[in-house]
Amino acid sequence: MPFWWPLIVLAFAYAICKFLLMLIPPNVPSIDVDASDVLAHGKDTEENSFIYIPPRGRSQQSDKKVQCYEPATMKYLGYFPALSPTEVEERVTLSRKAQKTWAQSSFKLRRQFLRILLKYIIEHQELICEVSSRDTGKTMVDASLGEIMTTCEKITWLLSEGERWLKPESRSSGRAMLHKVSRVEFHPLGVIGAIVPWNYPFHNIFNPMLAAVFSGNGIVIKVSEHASWSGCFYFRIIQAALAAVGAPENLVDVITGFAETGEALVSSVDKMIFVGSTAVGKMIMRNAAETLTPVTLELGGKDAFIICEDADVSHVAQVAVRGTLQSSGQNCAGAERFYVHKDIYTAFISQVTKIVKSVSAGPPLTGRYDMGAICLQEHSEHLQSLVNDALDKGAEIAVRGSFGHLGEDAVDQYFPPTVLINVNHNMKIMKEEAFGPIMPIMQFSTDEEVIKLANDSRYALGCAVFSGSKHRAKQIASQIQCGVAAINDFASNYMCQSLPFGGVKDSGFGRFAGIEGLRACCLVKSVVEDRFWPLIKTKIPKPIQYPVAENAFEFQEALVETLYGLNIWDRLRSLIDVLKFLTDQSSNVSRTRKSH
Repeated sequence: MPFWWPLIVLAFAYAICKFLLMLIPPNVPSIDVDASDVLAHGKDTEENSFIYIPPRGRSQQSDKKVQCYEPATMKYLGYFPALSPTEVEERVTLSRKAQKTWAQSSFKLRRQFLRILLKYIIEHQELICEVSSRDTGKTMVDASLGEIMTTCEKITWLLSEGERWLKPESRSSGRAMLHKVSRVEFHPLGVIGAIVPWNYPFHNIFNPMLAAVFSGNGIVIKVSEHASWSGCFYFRIIQAALAAVGAPENLVDVITGFAETGEALVSSVDKMIFVGSTAVGKMIMRNAAETLTPVTLELGGKDAFIICEDADVSHVAQVAVRGTLQSSGQNCAGAERFYVHKDIYTAFISQVTKIVKSVSAGPPLTGRYDMGAICLQEHSEHLQSLVNDALDKGAEIAVRGSFGHLGEDAVDQYFPPTVLINVNHNMKIMKEEAFGPIMPIMQFSTDEEVIKLANDSRYALGCAVFSGSKHRAKQIASQIQCGVAAINDFASNYMCQSLPFGGVKDSGFGRFAGIEGLRACCLVKSVVEDRFWPLIKTKIPKPIQYPVAENAFEFQEALVETLYGLNIWDRLRSLIDVLKFLTDQSSNVSRTRKSH
């Protein structure tokens, strides 16, 4: 019998056992999270039954509390405190105390925490999406795509690979340290701080929290003042899951407030993660510099969406419209610059026009609309100013979508899906991050031209390139300055949680998600130790022991050439000299070497 037959049998048996184990459901406890006060179809109380008219032209910050309301209906949801710097520091202190205990927890326990969360999310998808929809105005479908699926994928990836990438990793010791063992260890940093935006309130909380907690850290998350209501409910889910595994209280915290609250968080934590605007990102960097707190910044985006003449026009048009209209323009991929080859420019606009005409905006929970409300107060006025600037400079509106039946008080919270043609880089709509359902479409003639156009931006988060030739699409994407690229697809990177996410230029730096994001939550420690201790120990060679010998430098010259010389014969000759130096300290060795 050939020797490899037993190996095949063992491998087959191992595969069968793995498959059978997959059929056995894991023992994952359920958690109970009180959602009675957030259910949209429950009995209205006095607090959430009236229309909220937010103050126009001024910030809420002077109110010392965060007012929450549905952007689609303007229904009042309640309020949360705007924490003072002292209160923020107290919350971080409590998290730091809890983290010291959690840092000693096993990966088995951490995986159980993830499984409990995953089970709850799968069983309560409608509730989670409804809360997100009410607080940000997005549709239920968009909430499922952007909130549920991405979060479940991240949890699944951490369950499958998280421990592997946090275990000590062996590294080469090099030529000079052959007698050493080298490795990299990944230790928790302590307390991670995160300031997250409003556009995906569920995923934006869970994304940094999952990486931080799985790597042994505590985390304090400041949620956006525009999504505090949903953020505080999602925090209950995390609390319940942590309690179910016996994690220390206060390991994870969610805080509410305005700029003052965020500034206090930056100066209190061991690592800062920020997702938001470039302007605020720069402020955070300045504040973090005072305490030398490391930061990861995921900032603005103005992603280029490139369509070559050999692309499938009807398919790409569907992808392009969804990328723009998703969650009323709340797509954090920022696909806001469209470059279409001149040969298919007219055909593409025709397809997009047909799709946009079928799109309707309205209250998202009715389920009859493709897009909901604009979350940010007065943002529709900013979007219209960008459109007006483009029209004044020669652009045209190819098509605008329609509204459903809207209440009078909610009209300014919506913006019609708008397609602009004949745009150019002199227009603000091609330079500034819009965060709205606007498609500015520009034509190009050559690959070189579109690459130049795509790179003509201070933002560099991501890009999407479509072509019938995969090689051509890859060639174009490889020359675009950005941190995230999709070939013949859009935003698929979000569903590949093994990949790092982040940009360059004004889109920020550092990465979260993937191996890089997970390890970014760690103190990366290099460790070297003797390989054959105590048989072989590191000793300082005699020529360079204090007081150094007269021929110490000649010894070093010979040692360097022995280890790193390009010619094997020179290395062997130098090795002989090294041995002579070690055995004979007389000056004639030095003279002999100089004569070579």
